[in-house]
Amino acid sequence: MATTPPSSSWDPSLTQSQFMSRDSVIVLSPSDEVIGAASKKDSHVFSPSQPRGTLHRAFSVFLFDVGTGEMLLQKRASSKITFPNVWTNTCCSHPLHGMEPDEVDGEEDVRDGSVGGVKNAAIRKLEQELGIPIGQLKVEEFKFLTRLHYWAADTVTHGKKSPWGEHEIDYVLFITVSSKDKLTITPHPEEVDDVKWVTQSQLLEMFDDKNLLFSPWFRIITKRWVIGSNGGGGGGWWDDLERTMTTDDFCDYGTIHRFDPPAEHMGGGGDAGPMFDGEEGAKETNGAVGDSSKKQGAYGKVKTHKESKLKQLLHVDEVCSAITLLYLRPLKSNLVSEHIEKIFDPSDLAFCDDILCKVSRSFAAVIRQLPSQMLVDVLIFYLVLRALDTIEDDMTYFPSNEEKVKILLSFHKTALVDPQWKMMGCGEGDERRLLEEFPKCHSVYAALPEASRRVISDITLRMATGMAEFVDKDLGQGTLDVGQYNRYCHFVAGLVGEGLSRLFSVSGLERPSLAGELHLSDQMGLFLQKTNIIRDYLEDYVDGRAFWPQSVWKKHSSNGDLGYFANPTTEEARAAGLNCVNELVTDALELVPDCLSYLSKLRCAEVFRFCAIPQVMAIATLDKCYHNEDVFTGVVKIRKGMSCQLINDTVDVVGVHGIFKRFASSILCKAEKSQKGGYKDSSYDRTVKACQTIIELTEIEANRAKNHASLVNGSILVASCAAAAASCLAYKSPNSSTSNHLAIKTTAATVASFGILSFFKTGFMRYVGIGRSTLPSSSLMPAAKLCKDGTQDE
Repeated sequence: MATTPPSSSWDPSLTQSQFMSRDSVIVLSPSDEVIGAASKKDSHVFSPSQPRGTLHRAFSVFLFDVGTGEMLLQKRASSKITFPNVWTNTCCSHPLHGMEPDEVDGEEDVRDGSVGGVKNAAIRKLEQELGIPIGQLKVEEFKFLTRLHYWAADTVTHGKKSPWGEHEIDYVLFITVSSKDKLTITPHPEEVDDVKWVTQSQLLEMFDDKNLLFSPWFRIITKRWVIGSNGGGGGGWWDDLERTMTTDDFCDYGTIHRFDPPAEHMGGGGDAGPMFDGEEGAKETNGAVGDSSKKQGAYGKVKTHKESKLKQLLHVDEVCSAITLLYLRPLKSNLVSEHIEKIFDPSDLAFCDDILCKVSRSFAAVIRQLPSQMLVDVLIFYLVLRALDTIEDDMTYFPSNEEKVKILLSFHKTALVDPQWKMMGCGEGDERRLLEEFPKCHSVYAALPEASRRVISDITLRMATGMAEFVDKDLGQGTLDVGQYNRYCHFVAGLVGEGLSRLFSVSGLERPSLAGELHLSDQMGLFLQKTNIIRDYLEDYVDGRAFWPQSVWKKHSSNGDLGYFANPTTEEARAAGLNCVNELVTDALELVPDCLSYLSKLRCAEVFRFCAIPQVMAIATLDKCYHNEDVFTGVVKIRKGMSCQLINDTVDVVGVHGIFKRFASSILCKAEKSQKGGYKDSSYDRTVKACQTIIELTEIEANRAKNHASLVNGSILVASCAAAAASCLAYKSPNSSTSNHLAIKTTAATVASFGILSFFKTGFMRYVGIGRSTLPSSSLMPAAKLCKDGTQDE
């Protein structure tokens, strides 16, 4: 990247409108990859066809006088087309295509923080806007700190339907001068109406002045990072300029922080609403540097597709299931038991339980319902691997990939051997806390049986080895092929399945032979991991670490970029995305027979439920993802009520087979419907075969459950009809007062019986005595009975 000062190509005779048409901005994917060019005008148009314009690259310069501690602000000229008359940071504009020196940075420039192209653009624009001569500020004097992805409609200037706005990945640059008196500043009236040097307190007073307007990006950057003590209690970049400029303590090259605008900048010509679901953005702009509530990667930085509460409430059976699970029959925690209390330090165990809920609510409940003989073993196994995963996921903590690999490969003999080992500052939020307070986890780990510790240590080493293999791989465009895709899933999930099988076996609650079911254990893990990867397409793509195999998606992408499917605007892109996601869902469905085979080998009821609940959630999620465009505009999730219903039904093989048949049938129905509607799906035949295989495998058990449910429903229907008949007889009784009263009561009972039919369908059999116990008994037994019968070690 060139570092010589740029030549001025600015023509003072051109108007703002002419500049907008002439300048060619750098068009980006959500992960900041250069994917094209567009005129400045076209990229800033907010319309129904592009509600937030076109995502492009920008920069924001913050210039400080270190002698006085002041920052230079500018007020954008009233002649500006976008965001005129607003106060903002020193200079904010765009690097362009076709400039000399080059202003287009590549991935390596961002990774090492050099970004010479953006810095060249900054020098060019500082001269054009503020008249600072070329040479007074040098490329190497700029400090690149981080990037933010934001958008905002210019509704303040142009009204709620504003045709103009910004949608940028903004590079934040700091630069200092020893004294502002040594700087030549001659603002150009077409660009700048006013300039002002301010201290922190003066800027905060300006923010409080309702008569002043500020650019939305300036408010975001300043309140989120620049003035860290503003509302958060932490140190900001302006609070210690020497540290900011001379160290990399505040540099974050790996993360793209994403923000929605404040409410007044929503809307525009395309009626754009929140893009990032409020997880980061307006809610976090007042936070301090290093907000502990943040999650790693792109989690929460793209919207989550959810059904409205009204739609969810219309699923009465799911509402009843939620009430049952939350209040009537919640998953019982076995963490409080005499066996556990005798072995483990209560305060350290309490920390482990608390942090488990923080880093994974979904797994916490199913882990807690495990028998006390193995509960803590599995809990610690999960936390150890989560700590390892946090290290692997942090893209900015380590000075080099070599250092990260070294830490990963030694984790099993440092974190699991040294009782005082911990890692400070790695990861985000609760994951960081897990690493920083890891000695508490080690205390509990050290009290586990030796056989369990051997399993955990072995799997940790093998997983770390697999992670190290992928550290240097560029996953911005996914894995290379299905083989690499499967290999990655094996390392991060298949090995977890193997480790769990071994822990189940050493506990004595499952047969020793289960530990040898390596293939089936691996397939169980792959099924879950592939489901997550399919669902999290956009999150992973935005984070720059995607896993969809190129050998699959390149068959469907017309421009050879994984981002082709993201937020599609053409029918061609939509159809291609659906073809791609359908093929990947089918690939995952082909793992189901092995998953069902594994579940059939379990004998402990609690272990069965622990393994089966994530599996049924996965098949439901695949059904949600299949042929669903929402995968490419956010994260799709199943309804919470459905989740409760699935948990309630996952008590035995009958229930699990019924669930798998239900969702395989649903996917098959969708495939056949789209095929009949003229949609051409290249993986249609393969999808049909996978679904039919699942249906055939589950049909016997599923039909048993269905027939039994029909018997109960029939009983309810007969009772309802009897009630209705009684009301009619009562109505004809000579004693009209008594008969009318009886008729009203019996009719109400009839209506009520129909109203709660859906509740009885899912709950009556299990909870009021006409349950699956009347079916031929399965091989599953509670842990207590396995121990009592002396079959624990068979």
